[in-house]
Amino acid sequence: MDWQGQKLAEQLMQILLLIAAVVAFVVGYATASFRTMMLIYAGGVVLTTLITIPNWPCFNRHPLKWLDPSEAEKHPKPQVVAVSSKKKSSKK
Repeated sequence: MDWQGQKLAEQLMQILLLIAAVVAFVVGYATASFRTMMLIYAGGVVLTTLITIPNWPCFNRHPLKWLDPSEAEKHPKPQVVAVSSKKKSSKK
């Protein structure tokens, strides 16, 4: 799953769970049944899981280009430069 796919999966998860919660609440309130409300919400959670967790092709539309190991060896790694943190004395 690429970065845009992760963002899409997260947005889908939030939207689907919100819809499931609203539908479950309305149906549970209309039927005066807490059990029905919880079953509908649990079904929404299962549906959301089946839609967002598997690595579907729609989540891989922007694949990352990785360097081959042989190509990576040709390019030097960035060097960490130590910066001294001496404070300058301010003259008044």
